[in-house]
Amino acid sequence: MIKITRTISHEELKTQQRFSDAVADIFSRREENPLAYVHSFGCQQNVSDGEKIKGMLAQMGYGFTDDVDKADLVLFNTCAVRENAEDRVFGNVGALKHKKRRNPNMIIAVCGCMVQQEHITQRLYQSFPFVDIIFGTHVLHTLPSIIYQKLSSGKRQVLIPEENGSIAEGVPVQRDSKFKAWVPIMYGCNNFCTFCIVPHVRGRERSRLPRDIIKEVSDLVKEGYKDITLLGQNVNSYGKELGISFAELLKTLDEIEGEYKLGFMTSHPKDCTRELIDVIANGKHISRHLHLPVQSGSDRVLKAMNRRYTVEKYMDIINYAKEKIDEVALTSDIIVGFPGETYEEFLQTIELIKKVEYDSLFTFIYSPRKGTKAADMPDPITREEKGKWFEELLQVQSEASAHSYDKFVGRTLRVLCDGVGKSRDNLLTGRTIHNIIVEFEGDKSLVGSFVDVKITSALNWAMVGEMV
Repeated sequence: MIKITRTISHEELKTQQRFSDAVADIFSRREENPLAYVHSFGCQQNVSDGEKIKGMLAQMGYGFTDDVDKADLVLFNTCAVRENAEDRVFGNVGALKHKKRRNPNMIIAVCGCMVQQEHITQRLYQSFPFVDIIFGTHVLHTLPSIIYQKLSSGKRQVLIPEENGSIAEGVPVQRDSKFKAWVPIMYGCNNFCTFCIVPHVRGRERSRLPRDIIKEVSDLVKEGYKDITLLGQNVNSYGKELGISFAELLKTLDEIEGEYKLGFMTSHPKDCTRELIDVIANGKHISRHLHLPVQSGSDRVLKAMNRRYTVEKYMDIINYAKEKIDEVALTSDIIVGFPGETYEEFLQTIELIKKVEYDSLFTFIYSPRKGTKAADMPDPITREEKGKWFEELLQVQSEASAHSYDKFVGRTLRVLCDGVGKSRDNLLTGRTIHNIIVEFEGDKSLVGSFVDVKITSALNWAMVGEMV
C-alpha cells in the first residue's frame, strides 16, 4: 500500500500568513523592531529548517542579531542524533535563565528533532519553566500562529503532534548565504537503523513533487547561486511514492543551464543504484563526490545495525563508482564501538577503509539514543577502550587522505571560493568539483566566484594552491 503524503494546503498557509501579518502589526506599534537570535544545531537539514524559521520571522517583522543579550527572541533549533548535541542545547538553554530574569519580555523557544522526543519535552517543560515555546518538527510552518498566541496570551506554547509528517511548500526562506543553498527534496526516513533516532523524530519518508524542486533550483541558479545541495535523510529513496527515481530527478536538474555545482546528501548504500552513478559520471554540474555512509566493515555489525547491505554489496557500489566517475571523491560515516562490536570486527572496518581509500571520513563513537533498539543492546566495551579504537581509525584515515590528494599536485582545478581563511586576511578557501577543500591566496571579493587554482601541495585534510 502506497502512503499518500499530506501536503499543507494553500488555505492553511494563508491562515499562517494572516497570523504573520497580525504579529507584524503588533510590532509596528513599537519604537524599534524586535531582534531574533536563531541557532540551528546538527545537520544540513536543520540548517535548512533554520533558514525557513528566519524567513517566517522576517515576515513577522523581526530583525536578527548574533548577540543573545540584544535578542527579544532566542530560538534554538535542535538536533537529536548524538548525546553531546543534546547536552549542548540544555547547557545553552540553562544559561538563558539569568538573562530572562534581567529581561522578562525575552521569548525563549526550543524546537526541532530533540523536542520531538517525549522525555525531552517533559524535561524542558518541567525543569526549564522560563522556556516559553516548545514545538516539534512537524509544525514548523505554524510558527506565525505560535508566536502570535504567545504575544497575545502570554501563555507557554507547546506543540508536539504525533504524526508521520507532511510537506509545506511556499514557506518563506531567508538563506544564510548569497551563493550557497540547501534544497530539501524529501523528509523523514523509513529505514529504522537500530542506532538512529531520525525516523522517530522526522517521521516517515515523503518526497516533494519534482516540479517544486525543479522550480526552486532553477530560481536559485537565476539568482546567481553557485553551490546547490539537495537534502534528504536518504536521497536515494526519493520519489518511490511518486513513480520517479532520484537518478531521474538529478539528471533533470543537471540540465538547468548556468554556472553552478550540484551536490546531494545523504545516500544510503542499500538504495544507491548504478543508474545514479551513471548520472553523476555524465553530469555537467554534478559534484564528483559520493558520500556513502558504511558505518561498519563487519557484516555481523551491519546486520545488528539493520543496514540491509553487506560489505560485498557496498564494495560493488564503490568499485562501480571508481570505474565510471572520473577521479571520484569518496567519503563516509563510521560508528566506532557499536554495542557488541569486538576489536576484531573493528579491524574489519579498518581494512575496509584501507581498501576503499576514502578522501575523508566523519567518525563517531557510538552514542545511545533512547527509543532506538541499539540503546537496549548489551555494550560491554568501555568508553575508554572505544576511544583507543577511535584514535587508531583516525591515524589510518589521516594517511589515506594525504595520499588521496597527492594526485592533484601540479594540476589546475576549478574551485568555488566559499570563504576567508582564519590564519590571515588574504587566505581564501574553496572547494573543487570533488568537494575537496583548497586553500589559496586572493582577495576576499572572490568569495562566491569560481576561480582556477594550481595545486601546489596536499595536506591530510585539504589541498594548498595558487590562483592561475
